[in-house]
Amino acid sequence: MLSNYTIKPMGEKAILLEFEAEISEKMLEKVLSLKNVLENFFIKERVEVINTYHSLLIIYPFTIEDVYEKISALKELLDRANIGKKHESDLFHIPVCYDPSFGWDLEFISEAKGLPFEEIINLHLQPIYTVYFVGFLPGFLYLGGLEKALQFSRKKEPRLEVPKGAVGIGENQTGIYPKTSPGGWQILGRAPVEIFDKNENPPCEISAGDKIKFYPIDLQEYEVVREQISAGKFQLKKEIYEGQD
Repeated sequence: MLSNYTIKPMGEKAILLEFEAEISEKMLEKVLSLKNVLENFFIKERVEVINTYHSLLIIYPFTIEDVYEKISALKELLDRANIGKKHESDLFHIPVCYDPSFGWDLEFISEAKGLPFEEIINLHLQPIYTVYFVGFLPGFLYLGGLEKALQFSRKKEPRLEVPKGAVGIGENQTGIYPKTSPGGWQILGRAPVEIFDKNENPPCEISAGDKIKFYPIDLQEYEVVREQISAGKFQLKKEIYEGQD
């Protein structure tokens, strides 16, 4: 039986399911398993289920007339749910150019932490990152697993414009800006790939629970990848993630 959760209405069309405030692979597995249960339950309806680190937002296509009836039905479903099944993940390999012309905050981080550029880049390349959820922009991947030695606070004053493809860090996370937008993450480099394309189905191939591994490219390789993307000849390398013992 599922325990240690709260469930409450969020506005007129949504219900929020929250677990203990924990950011971990174990919590992510629980959240994604329950998300799968809910999506299968609502498969014939236009209900959207969105996950964060430790919550699920269930959005109905209509105003909820009797929210207590909906909550009661959801509780019954969740209490019967089997969350033992492991979520299958894909591992995506994403190229990043860490040239100083792209790595706007490399020098700032280097001075603050006393680390040379090369070590900052190596620390960023080492982990296999986990996609915890997708937001605040469509296709913005919140990636957990950043090396502790590289963890760094966001900017006190966000930039008004961060370019599409910018790769940054904020606290214990890293991420890629899928489009040009304001942002306060510390920028280390730039990825030439398309993370989100509204004309594709799905618009973002990468989803919560998947894994990301960055690999370095230089400026010349960056331009080559850009040309391949423009010609429709580039495809992200993807494989089934087998996990670690």
